[in-house]
Amino acid sequence: MTQRLKPAARRKFGTRRRLRQVNIERNSNRDVRPRLSVHRTNKQIYAQVICDVEGKTLAAASTMDKDLALKNGGNKEAAEKVGKLIAERAKKAGVSKVQFDRGSFLYHGRIKAVAEGAREGGLEF
Repeated sequence: MTQRLKPAARRKFGTRRRLRQVNIERNSNRDVRPRLSVHRTNKQIYAQVICDVEGKTLAAASTMDKDLALKNGGNKEAAEKVGKLIAERAKKAGVSKVQFDRGSFLYHGRIKAVAEGAREGGLEF
């Protein structure tokens, strides 16, 4: 019995499927890259570096972190700061190369700002 998925869930799983296929093709004999997963709400933005092999979160950052001390978490400037913070924390955890998992969100606006901030922070996509 198949269950019909909501459109957002379908987009998210399609994105993950493509990431997995690229990871397998690119890294057939090497370790799999962790993924930088981003989630966006109207007021906040969250980012995590996840190792799918071990099923563990290696680093996390959000606009709610006390380190950032943001008044407004729902704008591009805040998203870029989250990207830089997640890059710093990922480097501290020993991760320099990741795959960007945008989930069900378009690569535009705040999602793009997180990616650009992470690249500025030194992460390779």
